[in-house]
Amino acid sequence: MLTQVAQGVLVHRSELLRNNTVVVRGRTGVLLVDAGITGAEMSCLANDLDELDLPVVAGFSTHPDWDHVLWHPGLGDAPRYGTARCAAALRDLRSDDGWRARVTEGLPPEIADEVPLDLFGLVTGLPAGTVRIPWDGPDVWVIEHPAHSPGHAALLVEDSGVLVAGDMLSDVFVPMLDDFTDTSDPVEEYLAGLRVLEDVADDVAVLVPGHGTAVAGTENVRDRIGRDRAYLRALRDGRRPDDPRIDAPEPGWEWVSGIHEGQAAGLARWNEGHL
Repeated sequence: MLTQVAQGVLVHRSELLRNNTVVVRGRTGVLLVDAGITGAEMSCLANDLDELDLPVVAGFSTHPDWDHVLWHPGLGDAPRYGTARCAAALRDLRSDDGWRARVTEGLPPEIADEVPLDLFGLVTGLPAGTVRIPWDGPDVWVIEHPAHSPGHAALLVEDSGVLVAGDMLSDVFVPMLDDFTDTSDPVEEYLAGLRVLEDVADDVAVLVPGHGTAVAGTENVRDRIGRDRAYLRALRDGRRPDDPRIDAPEPGWEWVSGIHEGQAAGLARWNEGHL
């Protein structure tokens, strides 16, 4: 079911991970951001758009995680965009003959048989430095930053002030860090990403996170930025963050504490190697 969150902007939610697919109306159709995760949900979305006579004229993936790069034949064959780094990461993955098995291993087991992979990751990279989605709708600005995964980008719909945040500023997930490597500090990269989003906060009327609940108002956006920053600083300092998301405020989300514990252990190991 599509829910309007602002003039010309609608959201379709996936139940399992609370993924938010964002639909932005243009002159001849819609921009579809992060299409969904199961075949049935994407088919439902396609039917809803068909009933509204809204063809998909462009797609966008905020980053290369599996749950943001899926597609369904019912959504048509419009160009699907991502940042250059996002598209490159997906090309590298698909170049491996065993990519399907690798992706399938990472799927939640309860929906693994329901996730269509035929159109997985077929994303065209926008030229580096692109700041606007190439389509015939309202200006949608590409806000690339280093947090969470390679080539992650938020989108800001100028007419309505909707910030499509990708896997940032969630009320159900703690900040999820990119891999720890010898050449990158994912905590600092995430903090840098929050600063990029903070720079546009005054222009945001509605925030739609990749997972969780949308909120309205600049102060709510700043509150979520502040909460994520506090989590990361505590993690960096070796303290247990005072963050309700870790303690699974709702049944069924206990595994979020596992994400936190894994990140804390990974950061401890990374710090040992960089003293």
